[in-house]
Amino acid sequence: MPDITVNATSIAPAGARTVRCPTCGGASVYSPANTFRPFCSERCKNLDLGAWASEAYRVEVKPEASPDEGAAPEK
Repeated sequence: MPDITVNATSIAPAGARTVRCPTCGGASVYSPANTFRPFCSERCKNLDLGAWASEAYRVEVKPEASPDEGAAPEK
C-alpha cells in the first residue's frame, strides 16, 4: 500500500486560521483538526524536533560575572 500524506490544508474546517509552517514556510491550518500544528505535516514537525535534538537551535545565554570581577582589589 502506498504511503499517502494528507496536506493539513485539505482537512481545514470552515473559517480556520492559516499560518506559515515554521519549518518550510508553507500554509498550515492552525486548528485542532491539524494534529501537527503549528507545522503543516509530520515531516516538518520531525525536522524541527531533530534540529532541537542535534542542538541546531540554541538559546543565547550571557555569561554571568564571577563574584571576583568588579570587586575592589585586595591590598
